[in-house]
Amino acid sequence: MNDHLDHDTLRRYFPAASRMTYLDSAHQTPLGAPIRAEILRFLDEGHETAGPKATWLQKVEAVRSRLAAFVGAASTEIAFTKNTSEGLNAIANAIDFRPGDNVVLVQGDHPNNAYAWLNLRRKGVEVRFIDLQTNVASANSFDAQVDGRTRVISLSHVTFHAGQRHDIESIGDFCRQRGILLVVDAMQSVGVIPVDVKRMGISALAAGCHKGLLTPQGLGFLYVDDDVDALHPAYLATAGLENPPADFIARPDDVALRAGAGRFELGNFNLPGIYGLDASLNLITDVGVTQIEKHVISLGDHLIERLDELGIGLVGPRERRERAHIYVMRMEADWLAYFAGNNVRVSPERDGIRISFGLFNNRDDVDAVYELIRARKVR
Repeated sequence: MNDHLDHDTLRRYFPAASRMTYLDSAHQTPLGAPIRAEILRFLDEGHETAGPKATWLQKVEAVRSRLAAFVGAASTEIAFTKNTSEGLNAIANAIDFRPGDNVVLVQGDHPNNAYAWLNLRRKGVEVRFIDLQTNVASANSFDAQVDGRTRVISLSHVTFHAGQRHDIESIGDFCRQRGILLVVDAMQSVGVIPVDVKRMGISALAAGCHKGLLTPQGLGFLYVDDDVDALHPAYLATAGLENPPADFIARPDDVALRAGAGRFELGNFNLPGIYGLDASLNLITDVGVTQIEKHVISLGDHLIERLDELGIGLVGPRERRERAHIYVMRMEADWLAYFAGNNVRVSPERDGIRISFGLFNNRDDVDAVYELIRARKVR
């Protein structure tokens, strides 16, 4: 971490973290001061100058390039969306499936990943689910369900419900060897742990930006590897054309698609969100995503130690290499109201209460939760 961005400085950037014990970044990160300032700059431009459209569109392309570099992609491989689900559905409906083809998913993963593929059953696509026999998925997890008609494996990088960090790189190798597309939901990983789409062998990746990437809701992105065979978007607009008509009159004889991921864009970008993303990328790269990863895993170490002292179980994995920033305490649902009544922001989750860390959290936040649990248990 750079010297001028110590933990105290970072915490001041996020005033919500001082007004409450905020441990809910897997739901939504609070708005940081640098991101808010950049969004306000966009609003001032619109308010005072009615919008310098050319400048705004230049900003879109500049942020696209920065985001691409952040995940190890080329700028032509990035499209802006509104959220993870839109990106997953865009890919699911663009693949040229044939009846009898199949897609393999992980049982219990985020439902919006499943629904994007289940919607294809009307086209004769079979959707298969694997039950994990280990804490995290790896290449070996898919052997029994994959065959010559498997077109796609899709799963989360980090799960929202227990914080497992799946071994995407081994799954990517597995898919490359068999000509299978690997589609990854990176909603809970990008901005928190390093993501390199090429090294990991990812064919397509979808994520929203309102968690690890620190923007307000309503902005996401889709990565599509340039090497993936031709994809045909379900929706088409001028923005997705290779040769958009200069006079804005449709040319039925020329509907050639834009090269790369841009074919999935429909125009009219979320400009406030993109301005905010520019500032958040500044902040995250200044801190260093590897430093953020180390920080949240260290907080997880401290949390696990304190939960062990209290006899509170952990739903997800304990091994450092298998986790990131999400931890689910095995507790009854009534603990949620207790935490809320003591100004602690957490989320209910399967089998317990979810704590999720951000770059602004510190050990005092963990200790505050420990003291609250201890106080209630000794009553």
